[in-house]
Amino acid sequence: EIVCRGDVVMAGYWNNPEATAATLVDGWLHTGDMGSFDEDGFLTLRDRSKDVVISGGSNIYPREVEEVLLEHPGVVEAAVVGAPDAEWGEVVVAFVVGQVSPAALDAHLLDRIARFKRPKRYEFVDELPKNSYGKVLKRELRALVVAAREDAAQ
Repeated sequence: EIVCRGDVVMAGYWNNPEATAATLVDGWLHTGDMGSFDEDGFLTLRDRSKDVVISGGSNIYPREVEEVLLEHPGVVEAAVVGAPDAEWGEVVVAFVVGQVSPAALDAHLLDRIARFKRPKRYEFVDELPKNSYGKVLKRELRALVVAAREDAAQ
């Protein structure tokens, strides 16, 4: 997780001491972003920590999978979330807007990312849920995954 501190870092959340205490720990701002440094010392943002899918003990960054999905000419939009799984903890589920088959997406992904990062399921939708700024609402996608799981169990 990316953490930072300094004179220009926020003092806290307005009238929300609980959120402030969770975010500012010993003077460090916990951003909720995951990142890594390259050999030249440059920081690359990977994803939000709450969006990371942990499958079989491996961290899978949805953004990485989404970027590769978006390279496919049949994909207009894509969003990736984790779905609860009894065996793996979580599995990758991709929500896709576009005209392409799951087999074509699998082949496309297998040529570009590690096999364990490949979605176990594709959900084809007409549009992704977004807020007023155009940001994909992954919490709504996670809720859809949970609802589908509950429906399948009945």
